[in-house]
Order: sequence, then structure tokens, then C-alpha cells
Amino acid sequence: MKSRRMALRNTIRSAAAIALVSVRICYAGENIAGRWEGSAQLPETEIKFVVDLAQNTSGAWVGSIIVPGFGVKGTPLGDIAVKDSEAIFAIKNERGLQASFKGHLNSDGVLAGDFVQAGNTARFVLKKIGPPQVELPLHSTAVAKELEGEWKGEYELFGYARHVTLKLSNSKPETATAELVIVGKKTTSLPIDLVRQEGDLVTIDSHAMSMGYEGRLTKGEINGTLNQAGLEVPLILRRAK
Repeated sequence: MKSRRMALRNTIRSAAAIALVSVRICYAGENIAGRWEGSAQLPETEIKFVVDLAQNTSGAWVGSIIVPGFGVKGTPLGDIAVKDSEAIFAIKNERGLQASFKGHLNSDGVLAGDFVQAGNTARFVLKKIGPPQVELPLHSTAVAKELEGEWKGEYELFGYARHVTLKLSNSKPETATAELVIVGKKTTSLPIDLVRQEGDLVTIDSHAMSMGYEGRLTKGEINGTLNQAGLEVPLILRRAK
């Protein structure tokens, strides 16, 4: 009889322990999930962040980050790991910025820890400002007929003129490709990994070169901005004659 009672008690204790761990995990997950805003203080500058963290329907963690001034807008986070009140995530191969975060959620609801970038470590502090707004990775789309073809424009950077040629075509029924060539002191043909049209907005990205272009088709012109490693310059593209 005693052995049965002891077995029953052990079973109850085990079940209670499992339930407590599950509650802690859920509680931690609920607290880590959200939109976070803050910064890291480096020796010569302060870098600001907006971080979104959430769990998808299968329970896996997903996230994205905005870094104003670095051309990082809704970039997917990688290597996300959440355990109890600890959270780890990283930025990789986007706009030339590679960095990692390792933080702890304290009792005040502040997520703080180490920000590591280019061998430098600084303390980061993030505060939750609302529910998560994770931007999932974008995929190329087809472009409208009025966007297909060759476009030309020019801009000035550091006192030198650059001439731009953009060619857009629908290589597949649902996917467009682009050729983007910039001629300045030298000729650069950018490898394009994203071509996307949403309404009158077209987005071209070359993650490998940390460059991108975003513009709107208006009255036969694409009026937009070229982003080069965080530097933004206006660029209007017109049909090539």
C-alpha cells in the first residue's frame, strides 16, 4: 500500500513539475513575443533598432528587424533561440550589416544584453512597445507590362555622376528578373535577388552589394530612391529611347 502511495505521489510531483515548466516556457514566450524598440551604444555612435519576435503556427520562432539609417527594413532575423527569459537572435547578410544579440528579459519587462558587431560588443536595451509585426521574407513577383523593358536615369554621389540602366522582364509567369548596371568611375553590374511589384510600387534588391531601389510608377516614370549601404539618394528612371 505504501509503495502504491509513494508511486502516486511521485507521479503527481512529476506531472506538476512538467506543468510548471510548460507554464514557465509559455509565460516566457508570451513575454518575449512582441515589438521591441531600443538601441545599442557603440563608442562613436548609437544604433537604434525595432525588433519583432513571434512564434508561428508550428511554434517556431520568427522575427524581423528595422535599423534606421542602415537600409535595414524588415530584414528577417536568424538563429533565434528563446529559453525561459533568455533570447538570442542575429542579423545576417542584409545590407552589409551582420550582428548578433544575446539578451535577458528582466523583471521590469526590459530585454537587455550584448550586441556584437564586427568584433565589437556593446550593451543593448529594448523595451516592448506593442504586439509583434514580423515581416516575413519577401519573394520576387512578376511585373506589369508597363514596367517591362529598359529604363535609364542618373544620380550624383560624393560629387560624381552615376548613370543607371535597369532592365525588367518576366522570365517566368509569376517571377520577374532584373539587370541593374551603374556606370560611374567604373561599371558595376549588380546581382539582383529580389524584384517585386505591389500596385505602382516596384522594389529591386541586391543584398550581396548592399544596394536596393524602391520607386513608384507615375506618368511613365519610376520615381524613387536608391539605397546604397544606408545612403539614400533620389533616382528617377525613364524609358530608354
